[in-house]
Amino acid sequence: MFSADRTQIRQMYQTSWHKHQQNQPLHGVEQLIVNVIQQHPEYQQLITDSTMTTQEYAANHQGNPFLHMGMHIALAEQLATDRPSGIRALYQQIVSQATDAHQAEHQIIACLDHILHHAQQTNTSPDEQAYLRQLHSIANT
Repeated sequence: MFSADRTQIRQMYQTSWHKHQQNQPLHGVEQLIVNVIQQHPEYQQLITDSTMTTQEYAANHQGNPFLHMGMHIALAEQLATDRPSGIRALYQQIVSQATDAHQAEHQIIACLDHILHHAQQTNTSPDEQAYLRQLHSIANT
C-alpha cells in the first residue's frame, strides 16, 4: 500500500471501500483501510468520488483526509508491532483515560504528526524517544 504515488494510494482507499460496500472479501491492509474509513464518515463520500485521486489537499493531517487516515493506519501498524517499544502500553493508558478511543487516537496522531514534521524539516529520522515522551505527557495528564 505504501507507495510514493499518491494516485495509487488513493485508489487503494477507493478499491478497499468499494469492495467493502459490495461485501467482497478484504485482504490484508484493505481491512485496516476500511476500518479507518468507517471511523470517518465525513470522508466516505469523498472516497467514492471519481475525481478524488487528483484533488489537492493541505500538507497536514488536519486538512488532508488521506494523510489523516494514513496516520491512523500508521498508528495501527505501530501498535501491531509495538514500535517504538512501549507505544502499545502508552496507547492503552491514553485510551483508558479517554471518553472516546477515536479522539484519543487523534491526540496520539497529533504527536506523531509533530515528530514526523520535525524530522522532515531537519532531514533526520523521526525521534522515537521524543515521540514517546510526548505520549507519556498525554498519559500522565
